[in-house]
Amino acid sequence: MQAPKTPDNEASRLKALCQLNVLDTQPEERFDRITRMAKRLFDVPIALVSLVDENRQWFKSCFGLDVCETGRDISFCGHAILGERTFIIGDATQDPRFADNPLVTDNPHIRFYAGHPLSATSGEKLGTLCIIDSRSRHFTDDDLQALVDLAAMVEQELAALLLASTDELTQISNRRGFMKLAEYAFAMCKRQQLPLVLAYLDLNQFKPINDQYGHVEGDRALQLVAQQMQLSLRQSDLFGRLGGDEFAVLFTDSTLAQAEEVLQRFADDLKQTAEHLGLAYALEFSYGITYVDFSQALSVDSALKLADQQMYRQKHPDKLG
Repeated sequence: MQAPKTPDNEASRLKALCQLNVLDTQPEERFDRITRMAKRLFDVPIALVSLVDENRQWFKSCFGLDVCETGRDISFCGHAILGERTFIIGDATQDPRFADNPLVTDNPHIRFYAGHPLSATSGEKLGTLCIIDSRSRHFTDDDLQALVDLAAMVEQELAALLLASTDELTQISNRRGFMKLAEYAFAMCKRQQLPLVLAYLDLNQFKPINDQYGHVEGDRALQLVAQQMQLSLRQSDLFGRLGGDEFAVLFTDSTLAQAEEVLQRFADDLKQTAEHLGLAYALEFSYGITYVDFSQALSVDSALKLADQQMYRQKHPDKLG
């Protein structure tokens, strides 16, 4: 087994990692959603956001493993941060650097590994977004580009740790956070020619809730909507609060019919939640939804405007014509 070398800029790399103040923090949906997207897109059992600390690799997001860290000396990611490009091992049993690695000979029995290094804004390599399989496999150029795109989304989230990208009230992405993630997902789906659907949601009768029951209850209604979004939407869907009572959902690798089905389930679940809690008002929403035609919608913003227009037509049919 070959332990990974120490980068020449190790001191500044560790300093950049510490400045994020992210090690040993709780899982966060904004990272988990990206690893779930990777797991689904590549059909692998394991997907990780791995940060390489001084003597360990620690997983900020982890799907498919029962541990939150392993030793740096046996890590594949320790090798991956030494370069600029994606580090790919097609069959670890055939690579002398890893053939007798305990992560190969024992659980999780790594055969295939692909990890793209995650860079700090100052350039230091902090860790990787990586996918792992227990069977050997070939990684195509399209696969490579998709992983690079997802890694760029993780880098944006790492850079945003010190910025306001989360809505304080609902604890989901705010407009800025949603747009950042959506822009990368948009570019990835356009490049890979994957179907993409965008929905624009607006709560019904939200102003009367504030007027009749007060702004505290209005805030509670928004929080309930956000909480139900996290429960009802699919693991790979991106969503956020755009402001006020307006929300957006981006359905990656999804048909229009599939997205409509998910939104209907969300609407039903939201109605049941309101009834279960005995709310004096309904939790309902109007929405506009659009299948993104990349030849017409040139950006997330333009696609969002189309969905917003559809939402307005649904909510105010009397004003059309």
